[in-house]
Amino acid sequence: MARFSELRAPCLLLLLVFLLQSSLRLQLSQGLEQSQQRRVYIVYLGERQQEDVSLVTSLHHDLLASVLGSKEAALESIVHSYRHGFSGFSAMLTESQARKIQKLPGVVSVKENTMVRMHTTRSWDFLGLSMGVDIKQEQQPNELLAAANHGDGMIIGVIDSGVWPESQSFADDGYGPPPSKWKGTCQTGANFSAHDCNRKLIGARWYAGADIDRRFLQGDFLSARDSHGHGTHTASTAGGNVVHNTSFFGLAAGTARGGAPRARIAVYKACWGTCSTASVLKGIDHAIHDGVDVLSLSLGSTDEMAALGTLGAVARGVPVIMAAGNDGPTEQTVQNSSPWLLTVAATTVDRSFLTVITLGDNRQFVAQSMYVADKGGDEFSQLLYYFNDRCDLDYINSTDIHGKVVFCYTPGPGSVSPPPKYADIAATVRRNGGKGFIFSQNNLDSLDLYAIKGPALPCVPLDFKTSYQIAVYCNRIGIPKIKISTTRTTSGSEIVAPRIASFSSRGPSPIYPGVLKPDIAAPGVYILAAAAQSSAYKSLGVSYVFDSGTSMACPHISGIVALLKSVHPDWSPAALKSALMTTAHTMDSNGVPIEANGNRAKIADPFDYGAGSVNPTKAADPGLIYDISASDYLEFFNCPQGFGPNNNCTPPDLNLPSIAIPGLKTSVMVVRTVTNVGQPNAVYKAFLEPPPGVKMAVEPAVLVFSNARRVQSFKVTFRATRRIQGSYTFGSLAWHDGGAHLVRIPIAVRVVIEELYSDAS
Repeated sequence: MARFSELRAPCLLLLLVFLLQSSLRLQLSQGLEQSQQRRVYIVYLGERQQEDVSLVTSLHHDLLASVLGSKEAALESIVHSYRHGFSGFSAMLTESQARKIQKLPGVVSVKENTMVRMHTTRSWDFLGLSMGVDIKQEQQPNELLAAANHGDGMIIGVIDSGVWPESQSFADDGYGPPPSKWKGTCQTGANFSAHDCNRKLIGARWYAGADIDRRFLQGDFLSARDSHGHGTHTASTAGGNVVHNTSFFGLAAGTARGGAPRARIAVYKACWGTCSTASVLKGIDHAIHDGVDVLSLSLGSTDEMAALGTLGAVARGVPVIMAAGNDGPTEQTVQNSSPWLLTVAATTVDRSFLTVITLGDNRQFVAQSMYVADKGGDEFSQLLYYFNDRCDLDYINSTDIHGKVVFCYTPGPGSVSPPPKYADIAATVRRNGGKGFIFSQNNLDSLDLYAIKGPALPCVPLDFKTSYQIAVYCNRIGIPKIKISTTRTTSGSEIVAPRIASFSSRGPSPIYPGVLKPDIAAPGVYILAAAAQSSAYKSLGVSYVFDSGTSMACPHISGIVALLKSVHPDWSPAALKSALMTTAHTMDSNGVPIEANGNRAKIADPFDYGAGSVNPTKAADPGLIYDISASDYLEFFNCPQGFGPNNNCTPPDLNLPSIAIPGLKTSVMVVRTVTNVGQPNAVYKAFLEPPPGVKMAVEPAVLVFSNARRVQSFKVTFRATRRIQGSYTFGSLAWHDGGAHLVRIPIAVRVVIEELYSDAS
């Protein structure tokens, strides 16, 4: 007993010392945390585990209280509780508290909050055409937008399927009378009165003559009112107003606007499901008369008469912008290849719509979709597996898919002929009460095709690698299960952009191989713009919708051209085109060569993007321009099929900001002329990137400009270094003044033994 007493005293002393040390450490730790600055951190917990959102919020409070010490401190710290799309919260924390939370079980990530701007048609901010000041980012309004007064005074003519005039994109609040040069009219018709035009939408015409098949008129408005939505979407992209708080069911939430948001719009309805060349020509004719500054035609054409009509506009100083077509990634599919046109390819922007797929064995895959249902994204459902020819519309329709997710797996292109009709299958799944549809395919940049049919049903395309892994799971498990989470929008530098869209038509031009096409690339994938309130759009109850295509890329360039023309009213259509092409990007936002989507992603080349991805701000000050008169264009048009010496039109020296030589046997000399529109006294040096297999020389290699000498010509000689029947190779020629001006043109050369040689075998 005495011995126990002797031991107890030192033990109590040690315990007291330990408690004092622990208390001191706790006080020091708390003091350190109190001295640290608190910032907003975002805590991501993954997918929501509880259906009751109040339980999710309670979980967030408890987790935060476990670090901060009390429920009261947690309630005081929390900023937002995320409980619908995913589970997580944002809270005011010190750096050490954030590190503690990161170590807790169930916490996926903890990130400090960053300041971002609101985006919808994100493409304009992605292109650098920012609207206003962001104090946190120290971002100033874009110089081009400011210099052009946002396009005020410009008139953009849109030849398309009409317009929905009630859209906020065409409201006229704050506008004065139309420009004095305007001579157009507001043609009335079914559900379209003179009052539907205003000081923003200043003109409307429509064409329903004998050239239009009467079947296409059925169900449409016999007026300029748009029943299809295509014209409304493109017009608002080119010159629509600034409209805040827009989204597609919460996706891509932010501000929608056109490239020249203060420009006036004039619409010419020449399309009724399809477009008659005769009606298009009449629209061009009217637009020239009416006084439009820019013509935007999101149409595909190889028609000679349509080309003549556009030449008439260009000859009168009206630049014409047209779509390259949506038949990519196959080569020789580019349309609108006349050299006076600005032909536009489509790119992606730095925005994705991420959806997490969770299998019954808890494996997760990240895909993209536009699934925005209020509930159901956190539930497992049975997965029905349809392989190869069982991925058939009639077969799936004959099975019980109610409450289940349909999975179509075809292990590669061509494994089923004809290929499955995925859009029709998606509609069948929706109609028969299915919970979702996932399917295998190459990247087609086509999510919006499924979203417009109803975003409450997840339709998720998967690459073949991911599809194979899910197929293995289905074969291994008796009753496979799957959970498809609702979509979240993400954007920024982590997303590789721009990329050439898979559907974007590719060169070379089969009609004019001596003209490099397309000319330029611009955003055309998942563009959010105004919707016509008819048919599918009205049933969805949305005012702004996604659409993809070179039809969406075309009005981006139209809006930019309106800005440039406002700043440089004396520039010809050729000069405007040159400024855009010679300043374009060939690198993505991370400084890596731009890639092109397709059956297999590859490094993009001039037949994918022309000169590159548009850079509007640089185009306002290009340094040098390649100008062309209308008479030179006419000489080109009059030569037989655009062929002359070396498969180029006579003369081979049409002053384009690109060079294409489709049949180089030995050597070819090309002449180009540049006009200095920068500092009067400037010296430019040539920098060559010869196409592989070709020797290239420039004479002179230095151009010296002055007030008295603004225009200079140079010769470019191409010499084949090997005698082969080859494919196209690519290079470039750039003039650099040692400062801000790098004037670059793309080059495509094909070395041949026989000029007229078919590659088909």
